[in-house]
This record gives sequence, C-alpha cells and structure tokens, in this order.
Amino acid sequence: MPNWDAEILIVGGGIIGLTIAHELIQAGHENIMIIDKEKHLGEHASGRNSGVLHAGIYYEPGSLKAKSCLNGNFLMRTYCKEKGLPLLETGKVIVARRDEEIPILEELHNRAVANGAKVEIIAERQLSEIEPYARTRKKALFSHYTAVVDPKAVVQSLKQDLAASGKVRLLLDCGFQGLRRSSTALTSRGQICFNYLVNAAGAHCDRVARVFGVGLNLRMIPFKGIYRKLKQKKAHMVRGNIYPVPDIRNPFLGIHFTRNVHGEVYLGPTAIPAFGRENYSMVGGIDAEAFGILFRDAALFWANPKFRSVALREPRKYLPSFFYRSAAELVNELEPKDVEPAEKVGIRAQLVDWPKKELVMDFHLVKEGANIHILNPVSPAFTGSMDLAQTVVRDYLAQ
Repeated sequence: MPNWDAEILIVGGGIIGLTIAHELIQAGHENIMIIDKEKHLGEHASGRNSGVLHAGIYYEPGSLKAKSCLNGNFLMRTYCKEKGLPLLETGKVIVARRDEEIPILEELHNRAVANGAKVEIIAERQLSEIEPYARTRKKALFSHYTAVVDPKAVVQSLKQDLAASGKVRLLLDCGFQGLRRSSTALTSRGQICFNYLVNAAGAHCDRVARVFGVGLNLRMIPFKGIYRKLKQKKAHMVRGNIYPVPDIRNPFLGIHFTRNVHGEVYLGPTAIPAFGRENYSMVGGIDAEAFGILFRDAALFWANPKFRSVALREPRKYLPSFFYRSAAELVNELEPKDVEPAEKVGIRAQLVDWPKKELVMDFHLVKEGANIHILNPVSPAFTGSMDLAQTVVRDYLAQ
C-alpha cells in the first residue's frame, strides 16, 4: 500500500472537516489531507440534516454551542450568497402547545437575547401573519435569523473550493484504522504521516479519540431521526419553520415543520434510540456494536429519568398515527392524509458522560499534543461549522 505525508491530516470529510480545511487555507496552511471512509461526501449527518441554520435560541449562554451558532449562521449565509447557493431567510416560530410551556418559551427568549439572537415574543394574531396555519397557546417566539440551506449543495461547493486551491487532497473510501507511533495514521489505503491531526470523524469521533487516549469517559448513544413530508398540495401550509417548545433538559427539539429550499415541507425528526451509528433503516447499519449500544441504553434507562422519558415516548413515533399526533399539535387543519412517508433518515450521534450517566449537552473540543478532537458534533454543528473551524484553526492549530 502507498504511503503519504501531510502537514495536517483531517479524519472525516463532513461539514466540520471541510470547513476546517477551508479555514486552514485562509490561514496559509498547505499540504492538507482529508480522509473519509465513504465513497461520496455528505453520506451521513452533513447530508441528512434538515438544512436549518439555527440562531442560538436553545443553548446555555457561554456554551460552545451558543458561541458558535449565531456567528456560524451568519458565515454560512454569507457563503451561500457569495456562491449562489440556495438560501431561504424565512425565520421560524416556536409555539406553545400548553399553558405550562409558556415559561419555557420565555426562558428560550432570554437565552436567545443573551446569545445575541434577534427574537421577539409575539401574540397569536402576529403568529397568524407569519405562519397562518400555526397554532399556539397565547404566545409564540419568532426568530428572525433562522434560515434554511441545501446541506448537500454546501458540502459540494466546499469540496470544489478545496480542490481548486491545490492545497488539499481528499482521499475517499479511506477508513482510519489506528496509529503507528504518534504521527503515522494507519488507514485502509495505506499509511499517512502527519504533523497535526484533526479528528472530525462525526459519528465515529469517539472511536478515533480513543486511539489517542482521549474521551475515555464518553460512550456513544445513537438516536434515529425519522422524517415525513407534507403532500405537495398541502405545502402552502408552512412558509418557513414551525417548532414546538422543547424539553430543554434534553438536547432534542421535537418534531417540527421545515420548508426546504426546493419547496418541500418536511416533518421531523424523531429521537428514537437506534442500534447502530448508521442504523438508518429497521435493520440496516446494525453491526456487532449493537449489543454494546443496547447495554448502554438499558443502563441509561435506569439511571437517567430524562433519557427514560425519551426512550418511552419516541419509539411510538415509528407508527404514523403517533407521528401525526405530534405534528398536528403545531398547526391547524392538518389531517392524517396530508402526511406521506419520506426517504430522509438521520442519526444523531450523541455522546454520554458515562460515569455521570448524562448526555453531553455541548460540543467538546480536546487538544492532545499536536492533535485536536471535535467531539459530540451534534446539532447545531452544521450551523456552527464555519465558526467552529475558525476557533479550531485560531486557537488550536495557529502557526
């Protein structure tokens, strides 16, 4: 097998790896190599997400998610405009289904303001002007900065930018397999000697980190996100994005409505505990790790009441009737016949602090020697990717 040399080796060619490579070029780096185990980019979270650019509403002020989300939103929108990529700047509404959710709505407003987002509490009359079919209890929250992009178009555009620079080599169908000494990566296509390594391996970030002795307290619990669609004749019911008030104790936002850049309206995703990091279908993507994941699910079920509520509630949404009921709480005039299956399925590769039995709520960047590990890159990682890339290059890889 051949051997390669790289100043900086990036493991993972998803949105995080691509934006870091893009930022490294701007900082004057050369001889960058990205490896990805798939034959095509965007096969997993980077190409399967909703395309929503979040606006810093949900995240604890001071957290890395809060710091990266809004600036990442602005950077991504600017990039899409410069490249002529599809972009919808329609904002979003968050609606309350019950009176007891109103205090949480107000807490979200306070978090958003602290994070620099442009939001406002609106009455039902104002909601009807923004989203005529949305319904709420007394109040709703309107986010001005929320937008929607085409994730796969962004990934392909970044790929073209990197290729055109002449400073980045992209090696696909190349899986990371281990380490020889401290600066030689073993891959399915040969050895790669590097000066710096960036672990941007997404759903497999913990596996790569463990090779370096990093994140030993973390375990992966994957969650399956199933989507459905409004039939095209009913797509007019949603102008932008309609979200529920979430349970802010968990990192999931609940089933919501999103109009994508092609005029389709998706409903979802669910947060169903899955049995594999790539378990997109009923049994596809289930491998030998399934037994370990099942054990982790069981242990977390008994130790963590917040996870237990998700594990008991979400699997029912496999059934169209339960899925429909969750969606119908957000809008008026929706009928079961208006909703149809969708091919889109995603996996949220959620990390758990195992000694504490708590879901990790923030991104987790770890510097280990000449290497940087981007751990727990879950939503809003796509939104925050360009800002995260600036942070990684400026604070961890500066020349």
